[in-house]
Parts: sequence; C-alpha cells; structure tokens
Amino acid sequence: MGRIAKGRVTGNKQRSPAKLRVGIFAGSFDPPTFGHQDLIKRASSLLDELVVAVGAADGKSPLFTTAERVAMTQALCSEYENVRVISFDGLTVDCALAEGATTIIRGVRSAIDYDYEMRMALMNQAMKPQLQTIFLPTRADLSHISSSLAKEIARHGGNSGLLVPSLVARELKKKFSKKR
Repeated sequence: MGRIAKGRVTGNKQRSPAKLRVGIFAGSFDPPTFGHQDLIKRASSLLDELVVAVGAADGKSPLFTTAERVAMTQALCSEYENVRVISFDGLTVDCALAEGATTIIRGVRSAIDYDYEMRMALMNQAMKPQLQTIFLPTRADLSHISSSLAKEIARHGGNSGLLVPSLVARELKKKFSKKR
C-alpha cells in the first residue's frame, strides 16, 4: 500500500506526466470579427493550447479564400503564444482528433445559437464521445456581431470597423472596392 507524502498518495504507480489541455475553435471566419477575437482570447486562457481551425467552408460561398481567412486570423492571434491557426476540410471532430484536441470550443450569442450549437454538440458526442464541447457565452457588448453583418455593412460602404478589427476592415474595403 502506498504512503501519503505531502498530500499526495505515493506507491507502486508512477505519476503520469501532465497532459496538455488542447482545444479547437473551428469556424469559417469569413471574416474574423471582434466576437471571434474575444472568444479566442478567453478560450486560450482556459487551455494549454488552442487550435483555431479555419474551415474550407464547403457548401458556402465565402468572400475570402481559405488562405486569406487563415492569414487574417493568424494576424489577430499573433499575441497568443498558445494559439495555432490552421485550415481544414471536413468534419470538425476529425480535425480535433488529428490535432490532439479533447475539447471543442463554441461561442453562443443567443438562445437560437444555443439550440443549434447544442444539437451540433450532441451529434459530435455521438460521433466522437472522447471530445467534450464547452460553450462560451458571447460578451453582451459583442452579441450583435456576425461575419455576415460585417460583410453587408462593408458591401454598402459602411464602417465595418465597428464589428471587425482594423486589419479585417481594410481587407473588406479592398474586396468590395474591386467589386464596384
């Protein structure tokens, strides 16, 4: 039988090395917004490593290419040492496992978001029970922000800088000035 030493049970088993807590925050990030940026900041403080996975957005018609979305997201995450930005194609659960994640991070702005995200979490759990989902509620002052709204404002020449970081606002302005 083991003995107690400084509050820890010791014995025949050696203590396993600490596992890294790796999470994944996946989305289209078309474009990344202040809401995304806030969730990345908050999630990165909860985890040892956060993988921000920019989806190829199959079935959608993204404004920005995958490479452009990755580049913008990398620029916004540059201050966080424990954040990596990647692109992926396919199911988030498969990407999560390939990246060594055990946690999926999802932001929730409203009850409508919660209903959708809960159904996705249950499906993910059915497919890959070893993955856990953590819902982070959006800050109240950011709850109105969406990528779609930022694009719509920029498309009509409005100030998208109210919803997205300045780097992203400049990229939106460039995209829509080419389309006019």
